[in-house]
Amino acid sequence: MSEKVLPKTLPGFMELLPNEQIKFNEMMDKIRKAYERFGFLPLDTPIIESSEVLLAKAGGETEKQIYRFNKGENDLALRFDLTVPLSKYVAKNYNEISFPFRRYQIGKVYRGEKAQKGRYREFYQCDIDVIDKDELSLLNDAEMPSIIYSIFKELGFGDFTISINNRKILNGLFEALDQKENSVDILRIIDKIDKIGKENVEKELSELGVSQEKIDVIMNFISITGSIEETIKQLRDLKIECELFQTGVNELEEVAKNIATFGVPRENYKIDLTIARGLDYYTGTVYETFLNEYRNLGSVCSGGRYENLAEYYTDKKLPGVGISIGLTRLFFQLTDKKIIEVGNNSIAKVLIISMVDNFEKSIEVATQLRNSGINTQIYTNNDKIKKQFQYANRLNIPYVIVIGEDEIRDNKVSLKNMETGEQQTITIEEAIKIIEK
Repeated sequence: MSEKVLPKTLPGFMELLPNEQIKFNEMMDKIRKAYERFGFLPLDTPIIESSEVLLAKAGGETEKQIYRFNKGENDLALRFDLTVPLSKYVAKNYNEISFPFRRYQIGKVYRGEKAQKGRYREFYQCDIDVIDKDELSLLNDAEMPSIIYSIFKELGFGDFTISINNRKILNGLFEALDQKENSVDILRIIDKIDKIGKENVEKELSELGVSQEKIDVIMNFISITGSIEETIKQLRDLKIECELFQTGVNELEEVAKNIATFGVPRENYKIDLTIARGLDYYTGTVYETFLNEYRNLGSVCSGGRYENLAEYYTDKKLPGVGISIGLTRLFFQLTDKKIIEVGNNSIAKVLIISMVDNFEKSIEVATQLRNSGINTQIYTNNDKIKKQFQYANRLNIPYVIVIGEDEIRDNKVSLKNMETGEQQTITIEEAIKIIEK
């Protein structure tokens, strides 16, 4: 006998039990339906791309994390996000797609980072983006929080806050402080303030070579708080003479005003000047979404605006704005903290048990139920009736239909409600009405 191979899953790859996968799929379906409700079109790009395409903009830590390999003469890589493939897709199909191009994509991405609890090397991202030619209305920036709001209300997370900011404000501030060359590094440091605290932010800024006087200005700036109106007033009161800064303040004010127009309650969004979004390509509005009672989870949905999505693939200017939900990590965090509970072990609503050897009637009834949109399973093993009912209980199947000689003769079924224990012999049409309730 050959030696058995130990069945194991690689670290950093999520593999769920059926009841967990059912809940995961429910969340994914709600996100997908919300995206489609707002008019976004589905897109599915290849998991494997040419390394030349994927690495066009990559560098630093991102490039180190990419899974790259050769197959014959081809230099290939696994996609590490859904934005770079989108950039390629829009540039490649520029003449075939209609602008503004609104797309959503839900798919797996791969990053070879250190595997640890809640961090994965293979994970689902759920992205939407709006891309246009040359110019993109700020109304799209204001619509994004309304989509986030719709999704998280649908998922049952009532107490959450969408934090918004504008990179132009931050970059304008650094320009006024003569720190333009350090702006990307400063933004990355500010972006970590929730994780490392103000003291360590100041320390890292000092190590970057920023004077204490300028650090004080930066820290005072990101400490501005209050209502949206108060925050905008305090920003204007800083009297920073920089066109980029003033443009950012004007954009932030317009976006915040229109978020309310899109129907997002004031308690669910705010301006937060510490939100920087460390990725280099964000140039305007940026978003982070937090569950208020679980801020230690970090942002559960983030994104922003970029002025030129496909600059590495085309000379055409393609501004866009988008958001992303890291579904795999979010699902792990929510289940790990018992914020959500996984439910049934089966998606069948009915289990059919045949008391006779001939399954013809059971198959006929199952077909009628399925044609009515009811998920139905037939128990096909020749086990004792007690074991068959135990099977339904273990999978939390809410109804069992029993078909015996009497039911076949009378053209009826015995329907048992597994929660209440109530059992009645009725027509299949009557059973369908009860099950559909």
